[in-house]
Amino acid sequence: MPPYHQSPDPTGSLLLSALLALLPLVTLLFLLGGLRWKAHWAGLATLGVALLVAVAGYGMPPLLALDAGLFGMAQSLLLILWLTFNAIWIYNLTVHSGHFAVLRRAFGTLGEDIRVQAIVIAFCFGALLEALAGGGGPVAICSVMLIALGVSPLRAAALALVADTAPVAFGGMGNPITVLGEVTGLPAAEFGAIAGRQVSVLAVAVPFVLLIVADGRRGIRQAWPAALVGGLSFAVAQFLTSNYLSYQLADIVAAVVSAGAILLLLRVWQPGEPVTAALLPDDGDAARTPAAEPARSREAGGTVATAPTTSDPGGGNSLTATGSRAETVRAFAPYLIIVLVFALAQFDSVMAPLKALTWSFDWPGLTVLTAEGAPVDTEYEFAIGSATGTLLLLSGLLALPFLRVRPKDALLVYGRTLRQFGWAILAILAVFALSYVMNLSGQIHTLGVWLAGTGAFFAFLSPVVGWFGVTITGTDAGANALFGGLQTTAAEQIGADPVLLGAANSSGGVMAKMISPQNLAIGTAAVGLVGREGELFRRVFGWSLLIMCTLVYLQSTPVLSWMLG
Repeated sequence: MPPYHQSPDPTGSLLLSALLALLPLVTLLFLLGGLRWKAHWAGLATLGVALLVAVAGYGMPPLLALDAGLFGMAQSLLLILWLTFNAIWIYNLTVHSGHFAVLRRAFGTLGEDIRVQAIVIAFCFGALLEALAGGGGPVAICSVMLIALGVSPLRAAALALVADTAPVAFGGMGNPITVLGEVTGLPAAEFGAIAGRQVSVLAVAVPFVLLIVADGRRGIRQAWPAALVGGLSFAVAQFLTSNYLSYQLADIVAAVVSAGAILLLLRVWQPGEPVTAALLPDDGDAARTPAAEPARSREAGGTVATAPTTSDPGGGNSLTATGSRAETVRAFAPYLIIVLVFALAQFDSVMAPLKALTWSFDWPGLTVLTAEGAPVDTEYEFAIGSATGTLLLLSGLLALPFLRVRPKDALLVYGRTLRQFGWAILAILAVFALSYVMNLSGQIHTLGVWLAGTGAFFAFLSPVVGWFGVTITGTDAGANALFGGLQTTAAEQIGADPVLLGAANSSGGVMAKMISPQNLAIGTAAVGLVGREGELFRRVFGWSLLIMCTLVYLQSTPVLSWMLG
């Protein structure tokens, strides 16, 4: 079929076109947050709205619009599904072997206070996972770790989502910043430095927000020293590394420094009234069920042994009863292996043979041109060898001897993991299809052009553009690829610093990470609450935007412009 030409103003009125382009996003937010629809139904309904807008409003041929949706679904296979399946599989292996109960006891050495443990796990360890892998891995892994400590599933998912904000701009070894440099032609290191001066401010606040989510005002009153030390040390390390060392290493250094600072604090301070998970306020989520079914395996002698689950951490398993140092090392082995594998993957000599396992081709029938006539990249790259999910799968396989899990049992656990996701798979496929329909039809571009027309006030709205991008695509790198060039062009038109607004796109995007439907689906699937995405959305939405908008606006004025010097 002939190529489709995008138009940022298909109605002849930019305002009307923007309202039309906003319709799918408003529909999605309303269905999730207002009507509390399940994510898969909300995603499918919103996809239908986006297709209608693309065809009736933007003149996109119906078959081409459907093809764009299929292209988006295909993109989600490696970017989200393959990654998340393998991340949760690793967790399920530790449950199957009984070693997760050992982990629970090991985290107990941080003290009895679940609020401090939540900061270390969701904020520090989650940042390390985000730095290495990105994607939905930190949300999936950290939420189930919190459940293992007795936190209710919905609260655990909310904590993991909120915590996975400050490190996102530098996640995946700084990939969002690298993408920003590629699409704008400006030095990525400069974007990294400015982003570090924005998200480091956010990093100070995030642990305090975690205390509120976990325990309300009592959490702030009793555990604020841990939040202050963890957030401040993370922020300083992230700022210094991104500005004076390497933005690719910012989150790794920050995560390690923050965890170390909290551990040192705990040697001289403990909350006066330690709060266990059982003493947290009732959040209306009575179902404290394990994230996955108990893993069962056929042991020698023909008996069936059930590994302890999060609801039965002791479980009578002999290895958990001993709690030896060797078993503690075995319990942490999968996560240490993850860190090692992803660290080695940064070397070209290691990744070269994996990258060779890549197949790419132009997606059939999908030819799209921008308003200027430039072709839109619709190449599909199936990089199975170097995909983050593949590295996680490799990590899990390497961990099998440490966990003493037989390959046959590991395969059975993988099958259980696939069944665990259920409807969440459909939700992720629908939202990725939605994002590509909106992007390729020109709806996303319309929103960016409209916001850029607000003049000097665009400095306040600049993070909103990145927020839109991450809400739809689910990734900060995706948002930067969509809107990075738009941000720097708009900055030049209004006389603002293009590096500031380009970095704001990435910094604003991190705040949408917690409400992106893909991540909501990952979070609920990980904790066994598929279908309650709307309720989780309502818990975290309020934290998702205002802080970064205000900060970037003040940085564009004499009030905080000194932060850019």
